[in-house]
Amino acid sequence: MTDSDSPGARLRAAVRLGTQLVPGAFNALTARLIERAGFQAAYLSGAAFSAGALALPDVGLFTLSELVDETTRITRRTALPLIVDADTGFGEAVNVERTIIELEAAGAAAVQLEDQQLPKRCGHLSGKSLVEVDAMCTKLRAAAAARKNKDFVILARTDARGVEGFDAAVERAKRYVAAGADWIFPEALETPAEFEKFAQLVPVPLVANLTEFGRSPLLTRDELHQLGYAAALLPVTTLRLAMKSVADALQAIAAAGTQRDLIGKMQTRQELYDVLGYADYEQRDRSYFSGDKN
Repeated sequence: MTDSDSPGARLRAAVRLGTQLVPGAFNALTARLIERAGFQAAYLSGAAFSAGALALPDVGLFTLSELVDETTRITRRTALPLIVDADTGFGEAVNVERTIIELEAAGAAAVQLEDQQLPKRCGHLSGKSLVEVDAMCTKLRAAAAARKNKDFVILARTDARGVEGFDAAVERAKRYVAAGADWIFPEALETPAEFEKFAQLVPVPLVANLTEFGRSPLLTRDELHQLGYAAALLPVTTLRLAMKSVADALQAIAAAGTQRDLIGKMQTRQELYDVLGYADYEQRDRSYFSGDKN
């Protein structure tokens, strides 16, 4: 089944227009800000969800039900197609099958699955270990078979560059495409030349990871477009910015004994209400009392 207005179809249409920067949305309010800023998609990062919602490290500790709930909260409050990081898929092939069913039903446009073994680690750290290629291909076949809408994107991430080397990452990517992956996410490439060579050798839509403080250079959208990438994730950027601001503000308040000097740095009440659509709620509420159906 296909649907030209499904989340997956809208995500595919967006990348056909050019390379898309996809900021991470660590909650629904952030997703609405991403949409208002003019971006064409958002990303629910496992790292940002673990840290922002649960105050836990990104080592595969959240559950499928927790991820589905967060996906639903975000997709209900923004029209942006959402790419969801499902880590290793919450188990083996039949578990991956259910992961796809639940996240597609929750409104996701794409689900990202990675080839690490549990306990997983951040893709830009050492000490990772990978599942066998055949095991990952089995998961991807299950994922592709489980989706109801063929425009729903199966995004396969390989962490092989930092474990087995560049050539192994390319070979894994080719196997993953053959098994059913629509797009490939080569994690932790280290130079622009590697990005370019990977795109030449794996001719499917590719997703770059522009996480800060990692192994990959922070390339621009134009540079990634020239290198042949469909999209670039900014997975933890918004969370890092927000948490740094909160930490600095709390220190200032503790020192000064008041928040008075920070007012100019705050989102105003009206700005927040605009993001929330507060006026629309007030208008509907009045119409219910007045009996006005329009």
